[in-house]
Amino acid sequence: MSSLAQGYTFAEKALARAAGVSSVIAGQIVDAQPDVAMSHDNTADIYRTFKKLGITKVKYPARLAITLDHAVPAPTTQHAQNHLEVRQFVKDQGVTTFFDVGRGICHQVHSEEGVVLPGELVLGSDSHTPHFGWLGAFGAGVGRSEMAAIWATGELWLRVPESMKVILTGNWPIGVTAKDFCLRLLGDLGADGGIYMSIEFSGPAITSLSLSSRAVIPNMMAEFGAKTAYIPPDEAVFTYLEGRARRPYTPIYPDANAQYAAEYHYDVSQLEPLVACPESPDNVKPLSAVAGTAIQQAFIGTCTNGKLEDIAAAAEVVKGKHVAPGTRLLVIPASSIVMQEAMQLGYLQTLIEAGAILGTPGCGPCMGNHMGVPAPKEVTISSGNRNFRGRMGTSDAPIYLANPAVVAASAIAGVIINPSDL
Repeated sequence: MSSLAQGYTFAEKALARAAGVSSVIAGQIVDAQPDVAMSHDNTADIYRTFKKLGITKVKYPARLAITLDHAVPAPTTQHAQNHLEVRQFVKDQGVTTFFDVGRGICHQVHSEEGVVLPGELVLGSDSHTPHFGWLGAFGAGVGRSEMAAIWATGELWLRVPESMKVILTGNWPIGVTAKDFCLRLLGDLGADGGIYMSIEFSGPAITSLSLSSRAVIPNMMAEFGAKTAYIPPDEAVFTYLEGRARRPYTPIYPDANAQYAAEYHYDVSQLEPLVACPESPDNVKPLSAVAGTAIQQAFIGTCTNGKLEDIAAAAEVVKGKHVAPGTRLLVIPASSIVMQEAMQLGYLQTLIEAGAILGTPGCGPCMGNHMGVPAPKEVTISSGNRNFRGRMGTSDAPIYLANPAVVAASAIAGVIINPSDL
């Protein structure tokens, strides 16, 4: 199948490890055992499918990681019943990695808790599972029936993806973030530009980012169609994991002579603040081209940009100012730890004084069924990852995507604006 000179990508190495074989190449089908099988509020639905298989016990309960995060606290009796069923499932199956209402969004929480580690395979019943690529893990979203199969057998067949290499150089301009780079990539290559590919990011402009900023990039690759995304773990990641990692781990790095389906180079010093316009994350325009667009709601949060540095950026923008009349600023920290740190550092006080509304750590209105659903015709600017028609629960309520500082500034101005123009 391969010669001694064959070089392998991260995806090829990670899936060979998970399949227990010496090597695989792109296009092969493997039976892979995930180190972590992740689910959230949809756990109850998965369990209904699982029971139809005629099986009563999960094969490897220690590998399950479950978080209630999508509609928390429960907004309806139906949601409350769903949460109750999940808690009962956790108890009956002996699942030890469980985070209840208020702990935060699964991707953020599992990162904070050392649940997912470099080199590991995490399959999750959430499309943004590529998020864990910031740790150097192979994270991929799967369907609910696939997750039921993982519970039953401990494995799932996967096609080894082709790989794309993206190299970032240069210095990040003031006001330009990892979110802006992601929007640039989507705008250049399209929302289907990375369909079922493993996207490997590297270069000095990646290593210069904070860990929180790095996490934005693989997270957003779900909007690129990617199967997974990866950033090589370095000393900053290993230091972060000290005292968090739940087990020993071995990082995986691609070979220098690995074969890639495509390669792209970006000089981040040439980037500017960008906005994704309705109704697709790849409908990208310069911030200057949409400045002045009236908004009624600004939302800072989600697994993409609800971290401490995002809330800090928003607080810096709004300090001493107030949300514009007729405009709402909703801030939902990605986790309880983020909320506590933002409280201790005074960021939440600053935001509340500016008129912001604070929500329970979780997904909030990102998926359109909880806390911050817009009225028809109302325009939202969001630090989230998706702006499809109806994404936030209302079919004719346009959504713009931008970095958190732009979102906060727009809340103050009542129109989309560059923070430097406030």
